[in-house]
Amino acid sequence: MKNVGELVVAAGFFSATGPRADNQDFGGVHLGTATERARHGVVAAVADGVSGGREGRAAAELAVRALVEGFYAMPETLGPARAIQQPMTAYNRWLHAQGRGDSMANSGATFTALALRGRQAHVAHVGDSRAWRFAGGRLTCLTTDHVRPEPDLNHVLIRALGLEADLRLDHLTLELAELDRLLLTTDGVHAVLSQARIAAILAENASAEATAERLVEAALAAGGRDNATALVLDVVRLPAPDHEGILAGVSALPFAEPPRVGEGIDGFRIDRVLSEGRHAVLLVATDQENGEPVVLKFPRREVLSDHTLRLAFARELLLSRRVSSPFVLAARTVRPDRQSALYSVLPLLEGESMAERLERGVPPLEEARQAAIKLVRAVAAIHKLEVVHRDIKPDNVMLTVDGGLKLIDLGVARLPRVEDFHPDEIPGTPGYMAPEQFEGNAGDALTDQFALGVTLYRWFTGHWPYGEQEAFQRPRFGVAPPPSRHRPDLPSWLDAAILAAIAPRREDRFGDIVELLRALESGGALGLAAARRRPLIERDPALFWKGTSAALALALIALLLLR
Repeated sequence: MKNVGELVVAAGFFSATGPRADNQDFGGVHLGTATERARHGVVAAVADGVSGGREGRAAAELAVRALVEGFYAMPETLGPARAIQQPMTAYNRWLHAQGRGDSMANSGATFTALALRGRQAHVAHVGDSRAWRFAGGRLTCLTTDHVRPEPDLNHVLIRALGLEADLRLDHLTLELAELDRLLLTTDGVHAVLSQARIAAILAENASAEATAERLVEAALAAGGRDNATALVLDVVRLPAPDHEGILAGVSALPFAEPPRVGEGIDGFRIDRVLSEGRHAVLLVATDQENGEPVVLKFPRREVLSDHTLRLAFARELLLSRRVSSPFVLAARTVRPDRQSALYSVLPLLEGESMAERLERGVPPLEEARQAAIKLVRAVAAIHKLEVVHRDIKPDNVMLTVDGGLKLIDLGVARLPRVEDFHPDEIPGTPGYMAPEQFEGNAGDALTDQFALGVTLYRWFTGHWPYGEQEAFQRPRFGVAPPPSRHRPDLPSWLDAAILAAIAPRREDRFGDIVELLRALESGGALGLAAARRRPLIERDPALFWKGTSAALALALIALLLLR
């Protein structure tokens, strides 16, 4: 799977002195080169001097400069949080020592920084400047002010750069999305403007530079008496997600028993049990943050190892961010600060699986063909990313009430250059597995094609091409009867397409899924609904000649008896 794209951020900064004699605020952002962004990321910070003199401005400016210079001097393997902590710890120690002398007596500074690397943002904070995130029309404050709790003393800092010999920075990590707006402000902005007012200005979607200026001017116009500074970062584009990074996040989450109906977890209220399968429990829940119905998927630990389960969940999260297809079900990302256990969040689909639909009988031909085209497009979308599903079957295909289709259960997919499951835990359902999988093939595009072909055979006929298999059986792959033997109104082109997909010999299958898709799409021009009933000699020549021979033998016997 190819990693494409790079981190692209637009930045805007504005600072104003206001009615004060001088500006004690300082801010800066370093976007860097493409190489710097890939290796280290983007870093930004604001600081507010607290000494009341020139030393306060110096303390703030030196803090931001120490961050930018120190951050890019750290090894990239250190990680953004430590790449902020280490230079700021050294600077804090120096500033605290200077505060004991005469040159910068009683100097200090608030400090709030953002480091963007990959698809994450890392926040570091001390004092009462603030970091914000504006996403989906909602503004969230990411930091807590370090001030006295008494209402009349909430301007008194209890933590800041230089106040203590040992620096105590708050750290927070959050997953980014394209179009997120990140904001840093000093108290000259947020002490005057309400959160709703700040959100309204961010929602205007002006450029980052214009938005920063608009926030500062609004604060001063509202009667602000302090320096005011705003720094805006707009996330324009994010790099493709990284499997190792996702797996690391998943590995940090503990396993938990699925909540009962009526209970809650992380702001999700459990409404009902959807299903209890061999590997997972699915619960219908309500997201109490926005009222949307969702499905929570909790792993069952009885069958697979813990490591394998984490691999499966990491695959689902990765593919949900990479696969762009209306026919593939994508998991929803949950904020790391919200999720406390290992589970995934999926959209709630109203409808039924292909397997459930088949219990009522096979669908009409044109309806079946349209669903088949959507399913093949879903498989083509994941194959385009060099991903193998490995468990295509009617149970993993959802037919929605609006006529749509979703291929589900990506947790067992095979990804290129990514750690695979242990050989004993490689997934697959026997009746849909290609012959080579019983010889040790871990799954590839051609085995997916075979499983897809079996699925289509069952979808159009309600029968199995090689018989239904149990987990302990090793199937025998002979010559599959044409689908039209079970359903005589199937046209010959559809017979040929399905039989090619389920050919026991790999070399006899389609070169890729797209060839199967073309057959389904172009064959429909022949008119499925008007397909004639084909004679037996076309549908099953062997049976025709057997019958003909038997009839001739009977006629011969009759003639002999008459004579």
